[in-house]
Amino acid sequence: MESILDTVKPRRYDASRRREQARLNREAIVAAARQRFLDAGFTATTIATIAADSGATADTIYKSFGGKAGLLRAICEDALRGEGPIQAERRSDAMQASEADPRRMLRGLGTLTTEVAPRIAPLLLLLSTAAEADPAMAQLRADFDAARLARMTHVAQILASKTQLRPGLSVEEAAEIMWAYSSPELYGLLVLTRGWRAERYGEFVGESLVDALLGERDTDAGTERPHRI
Repeated sequence: MESILDTVKPRRYDASRRREQARLNREAIVAAARQRFLDAGFTATTIATIAADSGATADTIYKSFGGKAGLLRAICEDALRGEGPIQAERRSDAMQASEADPRRMLRGLGTLTTEVAPRIAPLLLLLSTAAEADPAMAQLRADFDAARLARMTHVAQILASKTQLRPGLSVEEAAEIMWAYSSPELYGLLVLTRGWRAERYGEFVGESLVDALLGERDTDAGTERPHRI
């Protein structure tokens, strides 16, 4: 007689469904936390309110992110990825590698800011405010600033490999100029305070980088024109 063990097949564990649910839960927590932080500020926002907004438990949030500081870091890292399935940094790398014209490369970077800056700048400005009373937030903002400078140094090196920088300008100085033009403070002044459209801001950044790093080139004569202050 056939035994029960012979007729009953073991059930397969569907790990993909569990991973997908974990991803959806994380996205809900990040979205709820971002909205809370921007609406109420870092200090007034609690893990309990984020848990209530996202449908997660406070214990899950602590286990996944380690508290508000870890959660804010994750939100910022998510914002830097940009929109769509391919991360903004990878798309930027591909554009820089394929674009032979250094001016179009810099203008392309300006265009990319119209996607990334609205996502990350308000969060970094929030970090600056929180940093005034919280050393952990000050360190977090410093970490993001340092990472952005390292990124701009990489871009400046690529730029210098394609063309000569403005006379007297080093790669390090070019990176610092790019770092300044990509700062959340500049975005805050022109877009959040003065009401510039993101597209106008991106064009301004791109053209300013061309002018500051390469100098304008007169298309008829093929010669550089003096830098405008």
